[in-house]
Amino acid sequence: MLVAALGFAIMGTLVKIGAQKFSSAELVFYRSLFGLVFIWAFCFRHKRPLSSPMLGKHISRSLVGFVALILFFYAIAKLPLATAITLNYTSPLFVALLSTLLLKEKVKKTLLLALVIGFAGVILLLKPTLNNDNWVAGLMGLLSGFGAGLAYIYVKQLGQANEPDWRTVFYFTLISTMCAGCWMLFDQFNALSWQDLPVLLGLGLTATIAQLALTRAYRTGHVLVVASLAYTTILIASLLGILLWHEHLSLDAWLAIALIILSGIISLRSKT
Repeated sequence: MLVAALGFAIMGTLVKIGAQKFSSAELVFYRSLFGLVFIWAFCFRHKRPLSSPMLGKHISRSLVGFVALILFFYAIAKLPLATAITLNYTSPLFVALLSTLLLKEKVKKTLLLALVIGFAGVILLLKPTLNNDNWVAGLMGLLSGFGAGLAYIYVKQLGQANEPDWRTVFYFTLISTMCAGCWMLFDQFNALSWQDLPVLLGLGLTATIAQLALTRAYRTGHVLVVASLAYTTILIASLLGILLWHEHLSLDAWLAIALIILSGIISLRSKT
């Protein structure tokens, strides 16, 4: 999980660097294309079947994940790195809430406490760190957390239907690549240069490694411990933001981040 946290933090850093030239759709395209090539090669080498009786659910999960990824990359481009990643990491709160609403799981009092603490943290985080021009980016970051939470619900349902992880990842990267590619056709396309390749290849590589490490961590480790360690992404991203862009958050912002992390851990404990 620590490897995944480092990978996702570096991915966010490369997104912020790449956003100086490329749009969010272009960055999602290159990130997804790398993952698609990798997972297709894996399936081809090991002769894993890609056809699925749950194709509709795969498409729904992939579309939700694609939108969440676009919103997340947009937030990274516009906000301090730690702020954008923290807003995206509200996803455990939405997972807990959506599990109750969509999967009809029983509500616990600790979950309600987590929701109150978490959204208090969100309000506190948005207030000191965002000016009027950045409220849209802040809202996009929060919506990316909601989208990630909804995508996880779909992943959970696919898992209950015995769909393998690699097939879920394949359809997600395939649809994300296709959707981002179509978006680029009607929006903008910036020509690649040799200088861009290290950033774009690094983006795809770190995202893929982080996703593999994340999958292994959840498969072999204790869910609560693994999910709690995921929040080290925020700390690593904060350090990278300070080193590369001199992004210094206020004391209120750090308190807000701590509240969101605490609420995420409480919500995970209530669902474990």
